Amino acid sequence: MTSAVVFAYHNVGVRCLSVLLAQGVDVKLVLTHEDSPEENVWFGSVWNRALEHGVPTVAPADPNAADVLARVRACEPDFLFSFYYRQMLKTPLLKSARHGAYNVHGSLLPKYRGRVPVNWAIIHGETETGATLHAMIEKPDAGDIVDQIAVPILPDDTAHEVLEKVTVAAEMTLHRSLPALLAGTAKLTPQDLSKGSYYGGRRPEDGAIAWTRSAREIHNLVRAVTRPYPGAFCDTAAGRLVVWRTLMAKKSAPGAAALMVENGGLLARCGDGGLLKVLDAELDGKALDAETLNAKHGGMLALPEGPP
Repeated sequence: MTSAVVFAYHNVGVRCLSVLLAQGVDVKLVLTHEDSPEENVWFGSVWNRALEHGVPTVAPADPNAADVLARVRACEPDFLFSFYYRQMLKTPLLKSARHGAYNVHGSLLPKYRGRVPVNWAIIHGETETGATLHAMIEKPDAGDIVDQIAVPILPDDTAHEVLEKVTVAAEMTLHRSLPALLAGTAKLTPQDLSKGSYYGGRRPEDGAIAWTRSAREIHNLVRAVTRPYPGAFCDTAAGRLVVWRTLMAKKSAPGAAALMVENGGLLARCGDGGLLKVLDAELDGKALDAETLNAKHGGMLALPEGPP
């Protein structure tokens, strides 16, 4: 029986671990993360899925520590897999498996190597992304590709909605590729890194809205960081405005950036004169609608230029 050690987290981790178990891989050890009390943990638990199947599970602070490496080596795994694990695995770990180390990444590599690829793809207005199974080398997300599956990004899809698609694509990619990989017959394709880029992680403060940007750019930011993420925001004279959901309006109205009432709804005017329908927003910690904007702010709120 083929054996493996698995590093995994998040929904992709849960589903891909499930694929290995379903296809009869002997998972000797699962390494995951402790959930942070400072994070909104809205996703599935790799820890629970592993324990359900009686797989030994640990959550080391440093996966590359000597004691962790020794435990992984003691498993004598045929393969090492990483599924949305958040820390870099160094060469000694990658070489601990007889037949190689493989990762599932949430983009169509070589595009969007690095952190939070789904969020970055939406911010940049991509119309598709996907999941890629690739060999792991110490350079992140740069190893030869085993397989990948694309999914569409629709114009109003949120990051959560796209991540749900990517999770399914990750499961399908691993499921169809695993038999050949275990048999040693998989054909790998080298990446051309010049055709992609590497992106770092994002922080809550990166959701600050620059209202000098176009309506499309702001719409993309809003849907990339909306719930369950911290949200897109700006600080106004009336308090912090958090914008959770927008739609592109079919008309424009040149002028200074502002939030205003029209036909019983909220419209935001952006730097290019484009308008966004604001369907869900909060001002100073309270839900904001057209009636409130009319009653408390005279139907219009100036919006700051914000960060560049």
